[in-house]
Formats: sequence, structure tokens, C-alpha cells
Amino acid sequence: MKKLLTIALLILTHTLINAGGFQVNEHGSRAMGMGGAFIAVANDPSAIYFNPAGLTQLRGFNVMLGATFIAPRTSFRGPAPSVAESKMVRQIFYPINLYASYQLTKDLTVGFGLNNPFGLGTKWPEDWVGRYIATETRLRTFFFTPTISYKITEDISVGWGLDFVYGQVLLKRKVDISPFAGEANVKLEGNGNGFGYRFGVLAKPLKDLSIGFSYRGDVKLSFNGTAETTGPAQLQSQLPQGDVKTEVTTPQNFNFGVAYRVMPELLLAASLQYVTWSSYKDLKVDFVDPKYPDISTPKNWFDSYILRFGGEYSLLSNLDLRAGMLFDKNPIRDEYVDPTLPDSDRLGFTLGAGYKMKNIKIDVSYMFLRVAERTISNSKVYYAGNSPFNGTYNTTTHLFGFNVSYNF
Repeated sequence: MKKLLTIALLILTHTLINAGGFQVNEHGSRAMGMGGAFIAVANDPSAIYFNPAGLTQLRGFNVMLGATFIAPRTSFRGPAPSVAESKMVRQIFYPINLYASYQLTKDLTVGFGLNNPFGLGTKWPEDWVGRYIATETRLRTFFFTPTISYKITEDISVGWGLDFVYGQVLLKRKVDISPFAGEANVKLEGNGNGFGYRFGVLAKPLKDLSIGFSYRGDVKLSFNGTAETTGPAQLQSQLPQGDVKTEVTTPQNFNFGVAYRVMPELLLAASLQYVTWSSYKDLKVDFVDPKYPDISTPKNWFDSYILRFGGEYSLLSNLDLRAGMLFDKNPIRDEYVDPTLPDSDRLGFTLGAGYKMKNIKIDVSYMFLRVAERTISNSKVYYAGNSPFNGTYNTTTHLFGFNVSYNF
């Protein structure tokens, strides 16, 4: 029984690294409206996230704040051979973003950013068929990012940023305690912190052409959590309780972009985001209480990428229209897909608009994200004894973004 529940805690803790699958890249409404193809544009304060070198394009003091509302809809048919459908509880997530920049000299600009690059979750009904794998997963991280950007020449700028990161996680699931009556409830709450860095380059080799590169380094988060297991009174003294520790390292992100102004009113852009998920080979968990052995489990993810394309058209002097699309290749092998993160390849379509009023600008955007249907037939995730959790996942997501900017 102790071994069973210890494994349950391990599976829960596995979701800490799955935070990467919960990675949110929509941290600026203008960029989101262009499909996220903003690496070589980066001419508003959200450059702190997309490419800090772009801050040199801003004049004076700028403040930008906003949020992205994310509404995922997921269902599962199975476990095979059953085709019974279970639906995830509907939730809305709202990662925030706040940026500020100040031009110290003609060539030097400083800035500060706050956002939630990892901040989603999943919640399934308490009595659903996969409750022994997951019922609720919730993660939120706060990245505090001071930056500096310098214009080397009129056509080349560089930027650097430091990341101070704080994270919170809540994980729940149930455990079958047969032959005893009832079920045990496993809950893990934890928090962690870490540090990272980023840098970027923005070059304009031609008047209407810009090329950008940015890098966001990995962040090692040291998580401390408390495990709480509740069940029948006669078993309570045997159920694992207490503290667990683990270290989680987020992947590196390499971003390459190009933008070209086709005509004074039309800007086109494209970018490639490469994510080094292959660094996630296994997960090790340290149980502070020596009664419970430390455990390691293989994951073997692979590197992935996101392709982005977008455009912006100035319909009026104070009104811009935007559109874009993206393809996001998921990094999880079939056998490791589970309800805490039912991921698959994603295709996104975006629309957006920006309206200027003197020193104020309002940007809004919308994204429809279609996650490819994914059927698992070789799962290494088990929901009852040695029964693999094979079945079919379906997900769609609606995202709404807004930002308000002010230039002093």
C-alpha cells in the first residue's frame, strides 16, 4: 500500500516538469494577433519577452499591461476498447503581462517585465474513469525580468535580461486501495524558485528588412512540496504524508525571426521557435521521510519547434489590423501522454487589431487553437492495476488577449 501511494505521489510530481507543456507564449496582444511572429518586429514593450534588443526602438517612458484569457475544451474517449466520453471541467486561465521601458540615452534603454510563461492546468470530474491518474493539476509561475538594451549602430541592437522566477503548483488524484473499501485521495502542494537569463539581437540590413534572434535560457526550479494522503481510518497511519523535494529545469528556447515591410501599410513576419525538450529524460523525486525511497522515472521527450507567420496592415492612421497562424509540434511520445497534459500537435489561427488615441494604444487579439486528435494505443500510463490508459484525446482552445499601452 505504501509503495502504491508513493508511486501515486511520483506521478503527481511528474507534472511539475510538464509545466513546460503548459508553456504560454501569448504575452502581448499585438504579437498574438500576428501569430506570435514578433521576434524581428519587437517594437513595443513586450519586446522584453520576445526579443529584448527591440527596446531600443522605443522612445521615452512606456508602460504596457494586459492579460490573455485562455479557455481550453478537452475530451477523452476510452479507455480502449471503450469509447465512452469524459469531458474536462471547463476553466478559464488568465496569465498576465506587465512591461515598462525607459530610454536613458539615445542608444541605451532599460526595462522591466512581469508575466506568467507557465500558468495553466487541467481539472477532471472527481468520479471520471481516469481519476487514478489525475483529477486536478494547476500551475502558475511568475517571471520578474529586468532588462537592458543597447544600440550598437543605427542598424544593430542587442538586449539582455535576468529572470527571477517563483512558481506554485497544486496536484490531485485518487488511488484505488482495493481490496479495502473506498479510495484514497492524494494531494500535493508546492512552490519553488529559480533564476535564468535571456538575450536578443535585432538587425536591419535593409531599410524594410529586419532580422531577429532571441534566446531564453533554462531555469532550474527547486520545488518543495507537501504530500497529503487521506483514506479510510484503518489505513490512515500507513498512508504517505510529509515533504517531498525535486528540481525541475525548464527547456531552452531559441527564436529566429524575419520581418519585411512590403509597402508602407503592410508588414509581414515569420519566426521559428526551437525548444530543447530532449533535456527532459527522467524525473527524480526525493522524499524527505526516509520511510519512502527516492524514485526516478523515465520520460524521454524530444526537441520540438513552433513555426509562426503573421502580418499587420495599417487600415487608417490610427487603426491596425492583424492576422497570423502557427504550427506547434508537441514533444511528448505517445506512451507518456496522460490526462495531466493531453498534448498533441497544434494549429493556431489569429486575428487582432490596434487602435491609437494620442499617447494611449489599445490592442486586442483572438486565437483559435486546434489540437490534433490523438489516439494512444501503447500507453505506459496505467489507471487500474496493469491496465494501460489507451484512448483518444480531443482539444480545442479559444484565447482572447488585450493590452493597454501608454507612452509618456
